[in-house]
Amino acid sequence: MAMGQMLSLDSFFEITKKDIEKKIVVIVTNKKIASILKAGKRLRPLVAQLCFKVCTGGKETPYQYQKSIEGTVAIELAHTASLVHDDIIDKDLNRRGKPAFHIKEGIPKALLIGHRMLSIGFNIALTHGNKIAKLYVDTWDEVLNGEMKEVDYDGETIKNGTNGITSKSKIFKEYYKIINMKTASLFSSACKAGAIEAEASGDILDILADYGREIGLAYQLADDLVDLENGEMIDSVIIPLLTRLENKTVDNTSLKVRSINKMILKNSSKIKILYIDEIRRHVNKAENLSRSEIIPPSPYKDLLIKAPSFIANRMLKEIHIEV
Repeated sequence: MAMGQMLSLDSFFEITKKDIEKKIVVIVTNKKIASILKAGKRLRPLVAQLCFKVCTGGKETPYQYQKSIEGTVAIELAHTASLVHDDIIDKDLNRRGKPAFHIKEGIPKALLIGHRMLSIGFNIALTHGNKIAKLYVDTWDEVLNGEMKEVDYDGETIKNGTNGITSKSKIFKEYYKIINMKTASLFSSACKAGAIEAEASGDILDILADYGREIGLAYQLADDLVDLENGEMIDSVIIPLLTRLENKTVDNTSLKVRSINKMILKNSSKIKILYIDEIRRHVNKAENLSRSEIIPPSPYKDLLIKAPSFIANRMLKEIHIEV
């Protein structure tokens, strides 16, 4: 895929996404898995390909490019498997505007399909060499640890943590740890995988991995801020959080939920500012990493610098906020 000197980030993502979709059609023959994969944003595969291009300078062979695109399918399969399992754990009824898979097919089949996606992804990773295969396993282990941390919350961990929500409050720190492990880890590994596919080595791998983690944190914070502004924070974040904390089912009628909801409403402007500040902080950190002299100059490095704010703002556009 030849790309011009003046290619915009939007165009790069659009062209690359089409190539990823074509590869998914070839690799994923299971109709149920294919249906689950539909409507995904493909953000992790897209940033992986951007990092691949940054490392090749756009001088890769067609075979290398197609091989790297194939590798992104493994990333998307792992991410989507985590969503299927998340929906079961959080008792979510919908995903991407449609009934969640476990609602349509039942929990046993959803669990098995999630595992099937992981095995397909791992088989792809194995054909890409030991580094990619180990990265795949290590990343999934980090995601699992994040899931387990969320499920196994000890109520004492954030006892009295709801007295206030600040970046230093206990409840925010615990929430932050989880999104770092569950969301940011996949972005980080996607960027590192793209660099490995380009046969990069040394410090650039660490820089791009850190870059991806910062994007992942900014993206998840932006996603949750949208939920907060749309009045969905209680259902999408607070109730699942308290369910883990209390080790029992919690709903909108819970005294603690009502208390937190009251606190959120009372402090909504402060919480909004907190989220925006945190999003900006991570976007800035990602931008600074992308300017490193270790990353060779190219049109793709320019796109790498623009990507953090582009991704965050595309999410925040729904609530008319820009960072």
